Amino acid sequence: MARLKDIAEYVGVSISTVSRVIQNDPTRNVNPETRKKIWDAVKELGYIPNQNARNLVTNNHQKKKIRTMKIGWVADPKFAEFNPYFSRIYSGIRDTLANANYTLINIYKEELHNETSLIKLIHESGIEGFILIDPIETSILDYIMKYLPVVGLDFFYTDKNISVIDYDREAAAKMAVNYFIQQGHREIGFVGGGIGNYFEHLDGEKRYKGFKTAMEASGLEVRSEWTINTKWIIDESYNGMNKLIKESPKHLPTAMFCASDMMAIAAMRAVIENNMEIPNDIAFIGIDNIEMSKYSTPPLTTIDIPKYELGEMAAKTIIDQVEKRVKLPIRILLPYQLVKRESTIQ
Repeated sequence: MARLKDIAEYVGVSISTVSRVIQNDPTRNVNPETRKKIWDAVKELGYIPNQNARNLVTNNHQKKKIRTMKIGWVADPKFAEFNPYFSRIYSGIRDTLANANYTLINIYKEELHNETSLIKLIHESGIEGFILIDPIETSILDYIMKYLPVVGLDFFYTDKNISVIDYDREAAAKMAVNYFIQQGHREIGFVGGGIGNYFEHLDGEKRYKGFKTAMEASGLEVRSEWTINTKWIIDESYNGMNKLIKESPKHLPTAMFCASDMMAIAAMRAVIENNMEIPNDIAFIGIDNIEMSKYSTPPLTTIDIPKYELGEMAAKTIIDQVEKRVKLPIRILLPYQLVKRESTIQ
């Protein structure tokens, strides 16, 4: 097991310099390039910061069970409180862990991107596993996975070699668009966000890909002027739909597929405020089936996603991995279904 001396020799600096960096000592500056080299060496050599943490790792290797029953949840807390989609997922995680006598510990993503905090979280906090929703850098994920099991939720982790609980976003979008096509719609627009640091890239987002694939399979054109990239900001959905109506009042789509219910409800507001009728002028379908979708004006046709069950399954999966009932990464896609309401022609 690596020591401070090993890190110092690897980087070519003094032991005291390594110690200052690892302890995040603010009293003396260390060159940023040297600091990065030290942290890279810490992660590469598997340095563990204190004797108690080293003992924990040693005991784990010797199959001695030292249990804390703590699971880390890496997501913006406001999602769990204010976002109706993520709040149901959070409830599923929280309830399932509590029923199994585990404690859910909220961790801010910033804590993982701070090297000192990351080392302490992994080796000193007693956390036995992580459930991830917010995206984190691949190098950080790789470091966590050296020591702890990880379960990913949502689309950020579908391409990672970890256990993932999700639904087939591309197929769900196809279902929505195909329902429009079955109703006779041929001019269909899109409202939603992309991927990337600023959610600007639509082409890599699975719901947009499903929309595009379904349109092209039916020989329908995906028109850029009917594509509203909201970057997952609700106001941008309203503003984008309002702009579309005002700039092209005589050539509008007859239907809009929205990549979330929140995007759909905001866009529908713009349609109503412009004295148009839903679904006679423009029909709407969303994805998620959040609680407020059945109370929108008119009630929103949507793809129901089993949100609570996503959280429940994520919690069960991390428990199985922590308790070593499951050793290999697993991928579970939960089912979804179309819920027909008045925002589409019946």
